[in-house]
Amino acid sequence: MAHPPTARSRRGLRTTLIGWSFILPNFLGFALLTLVPMLAAFVLSFMDWDSYNPPEWVGLKNLERLLDDESTKVALRNTALYALGHVPLTALAALALALLLNRRMAGVGFFRAAAFFPYVTSMVAVAVVWNMLFNPSFGPVNQFLHLLGVENPPGWTTSTDWAMPAVVLTSVWRDMGYYMVLFLAGLQAIPQEHYEAARVDGAGPWQRFRAVTLPGLRPVTFLVLILLTVQSFKVFDLIVVMTDGGPGRATLVLSQQIYRQGIIEGEFGYASAISLVLFLLVLVLTLIQFWFNNRGER
Repeated sequence: MAHPPTARSRRGLRTTLIGWSFILPNFLGFALLTLVPMLAAFVLSFMDWDSYNPPEWVGLKNLERLLDDESTKVALRNTALYALGHVPLTALAALALALLLNRRMAGVGFFRAAAFFPYVTSMVAVAVVWNMLFNPSFGPVNQFLHLLGVENPPGWTTSTDWAMPAVVLTSVWRDMGYYMVLFLAGLQAIPQEHYEAARVDGAGPWQRFRAVTLPGLRPVTFLVLILLTVQSFKVFDLIVVMTDGGPGRATLVLSQQIYRQGIIEGEFGYASAISLVLFLLVLVLTLIQFWFNNRGER
């Protein structure tokens, strides 16, 4: 014979339903807008589909084509170069800003807001302004280099050698304020007693930084590196507005190659295959970072 529900069980059921009522809308949005498209892209990577004709199963042909596609190889190399420049430079600049602004001084709130402001500025506006700054003929950057005595300053976004450094510098300037906030939170979470103990032991500023600050920032640094790595490999809008992948293919990246093959050329199967490779690259790099972080904590 079934027993009637008790007051405790009814409260537990009510709590469960309330919890699901908060989780379900977000989960449904994630499932419809992220999970389902990801699964569809995974299946499409093994098909040939132009959105007009029925999809045709081609197996690994898209991946084989990817290995022979020179443009995709160039895009992969450029993406790696961008990440190698963007990740460490942004992390170091953000840490330096955080150390500089983690102190009591007049106007510190204003300077923190000023450093963070570029991150909330429109990416299109940032790219257009920096394109003007990097203009080889009348841009302020080259005008300043002329004043310093540089006779032949770089062509920046018009040069195959300097276009990628120009994009990296722009992205570092835009993003460092956001990661500065994360480092500030980490710095303020380090107990002051650790610094006082280090001073008592005779440690100087550099020794305190190495023995107290860096170990205390390990969790935040790990998070910053993960976020920067993912962001670097999916860069798209800044490249499109500043250089559109040029000059030539000097700044063509994987996300832009996916856009060109899928949206412009209508080869959704091949574009999905490139997306799959990009996802696997980011996954492997993230797992490697987790491994190094766990190894360092032992």
